[in-house]
Amino acid sequence: MRFIDEYRDGGAARTLADAIARAVTRPWTIMEVCGGQTHSIVKYGIDRLLPPGVELVHGPGCPVCVTALEMIDRAHAIASRPGVIFCSFGDMLRVPGSRSDLLQLKSQGADVRVVYSPLDAVNLAATNPNREVVFFAIGFETTAPPNAMAVWSARKRNLTNFSVLVSHVLVPPAMVAILESPHNRVQGFLGPGHVCAVMGISEYEPIAQQYRVPIVVTGFEPLDLLEGVLRTVEQLETGRAVVENQYGRAVRPEGNAQSRELIAEVFEVCDRKWRGVGLIRASGYRLRDEYRAHDAERRFAVADIETQESDVCISGEILRGLKKPCDCPAFGKACTPQNPLGATMVSSEGSCAAYHAYGRHLESRGNREERTVELGLLGSCP
Repeated sequence: MRFIDEYRDGGAARTLADAIARAVTRPWTIMEVCGGQTHSIVKYGIDRLLPPGVELVHGPGCPVCVTALEMIDRAHAIASRPGVIFCSFGDMLRVPGSRSDLLQLKSQGADVRVVYSPLDAVNLAATNPNREVVFFAIGFETTAPPNAMAVWSARKRNLTNFSVLVSHVLVPPAMVAILESPHNRVQGFLGPGHVCAVMGISEYEPIAQQYRVPIVVTGFEPLDLLEGVLRTVEQLETGRAVVENQYGRAVRPEGNAQSRELIAEVFEVCDRKWRGVGLIRASGYRLRDEYRAHDAERRFAVADIETQESDVCISGEILRGLKKPCDCPAFGKACTPQNPLGATMVSSEGSCAAYHAYGRHLESRGNREERTVELGLLGSCP
């Protein structure tokens, strides 16, 4: 716990919370972009340490949650093919598609395997030359470098039986889509620390300037988040709108140059549909033409699969910061981690899963006690 405990100090957290309370003179709504931030906020009760005038809403920063339903169904269609080894990280196995999930397909005989690196899937292709090996390449800019490396490596090794089903999404266009929504409530952002560790912060400066919205790139520990909120509130109260880097121990302004070069070598920007949100222009990656031989959508001809979202799940409104999990009548009842209706309940970074894990489904709707939670009492929501 060395170098971690200092970011979880209860006394320092109360000092920051008091500073936020002194700084606030009017109500403000701030969105944390990253699902990891959402998880920490709910786990440590950060939102309940804040004064009543400051509201945190949860953004579309969980890559599992925003992977489009038709992309899930395309994955299922490929995984069901004979002769295919379908590889994925474990968090995708229980994400519901239109009819089932990857775990159910595995129980029915599909060769679905959990890997811990996309390079594991490349090695599987090398050792199984008579099988088609497909890796489900999802995520934000954070996971793009290792996925690009897998494709680059497969091409270099001439592994013609390796392909990727690409569903990468990009954070800045999603933030713009939120700000341009006629129902937008967001006045400031806690920026995604892990994404910025790869891409840097320059992409966010035009957003802050054009939309007059503060963006504070923030880490994931309690003190990171509270300091990020304080910096955002201070900007809002003084009418400033710039990008600040609270997470300097991990994020350099220029990001990681080698990772960015590898992404640019393998991927190009494209339009991408987000689950519960819809199509966002220039918000995703796809393989460049020279790497299209490794494109699973083309190889298995599944690009035409289209599906219809459930009209019960409100995850789209949650991902846009319009509602919270407790606003959903199915939350904790018809929709649970054992029987999820949507991806925000499946993923460990999903806001619905975080609320459920730390007991907020046990609170009575409309009569939630406003109280602070000591940082040492993890998951102590009433």
